[in-house]
Amino acid sequence: MDYHLPPGMHAIPPHLLDLRPDSEVDQDLLNPSPVTDERNVWFFWHSGFENMYPYCQRNIRAWHRRLSRVGWVVRVLDRRPGSPLNVANFLDITDPETFPRAFVDGTIGGDYAPQHTSDLVRFPLLLKYGGVYADVGMMQIGDLNRMWHETVGNPNSPYEVLSYSGGDPEEMKLTNYLLCSRRDNPLFLRSHKLFLALWDEDGGKTSTDGMHASPLLKGVPLFEYSGSFTENGRTYGPEEVTVMLTDYIIQGQALTMAMGIVDPQDGWNGPQYVQEHVYAVEFMGAQLINEFTRWDGTLAYDLMSLSLPGKDDVENEGQKKAREIVEGCLTRSFGFKLATGLILRVRGDTLSSLWRKNEGSDDRPGTYAHWLRHATIHWTQNELPPTVSWPRVEPFKVGPLLGER
Repeated sequence: MDYHLPPGMHAIPPHLLDLRPDSEVDQDLLNPSPVTDERNVWFFWHSGFENMYPYCQRNIRAWHRRLSRVGWVVRVLDRRPGSPLNVANFLDITDPETFPRAFVDGTIGGDYAPQHTSDLVRFPLLLKYGGVYADVGMMQIGDLNRMWHETVGNPNSPYEVLSYSGGDPEEMKLTNYLLCSRRDNPLFLRSHKLFLALWDEDGGKTSTDGMHASPLLKGVPLFEYSGSFTENGRTYGPEEVTVMLTDYIIQGQALTMAMGIVDPQDGWNGPQYVQEHVYAVEFMGAQLINEFTRWDGTLAYDLMSLSLPGKDDVENEGQKKAREIVEGCLTRSFGFKLATGLILRVRGDTLSSLWRKNEGSDDRPGTYAHWLRHATIHWTQNELPPTVSWPRVEPFKVGPLLGER
């Protein structure tokens, strides 16, 4: 299929892409080379790459096809006994300074145990090995290799962390679905230390429920949500949903506190570090489709499932909207975040959940979804997105990271 290349993008030379059949690419993903440097892309799926949803496997293959020929190694870690990609083969899962007891014992519970298990491996992998940690729902569009070499991987650059802003820069938030650093990053070191302390409270927790109320996070605003939803005859109001979402993204709360704390004894000034060393792509740099569709996952799915008009056909209104989405995301988004998890309870189906339910619908030639898929392998943007401008803000706390006010 001959898809339109939008202005501001260029085709990646074929010799820089791994265009072998899926089966051969999968063998590389299942048997990655040992870690030799910091050009690592880390993913996690509890039951392993072979058991991922097909649309997620396609996401991972695209990362490999784009990056492996320029020196990166993509690894999908898991927790399967005997698996060479088990987390235990990369990190010491018995070390209490790396993992909480619930991770070691396999007792993490709740509806989102796999997501919280994934949260717990992100910082340790980056601290030990460096590179990029991404959710399996991330589709990369912009030139991540170039971004690395111009920012985090460049010894002459002031930037030490790459991620997406979590919203208004004044709120000092980063998302955790793409995190990038070299080894032993001081921000991630403190964030993980606090994250572990939250898991260790009350004799050791087995879920994140209630963590939003920890004194260790006092001063960090909750994840505000103005809507409500009804489930099994019960309506959950905005305050309840706010608490649910905050507990769900509690790793982000720990990261925000580390960004916003000043600890004179530790020599740590979070707001200053963020201003000087954190390169954050603006929030809509991964969420733009939701701006086009007003967070309506069914609408996004229906539009992306449309076929492009034929050579002699006139573009209809649905096709026009779908084209605007694809062209907008390809030219304005550094990445494309497919949302799942708690958001499904709160907002209902997303594009991701509907791709999951309708296997293969993301990869049908001639559709707008397939146009996007093609682009994430074969094309990239001419320019890198700028970082947000971090304002000077008052710290959430002055004192020790693990101390209460």
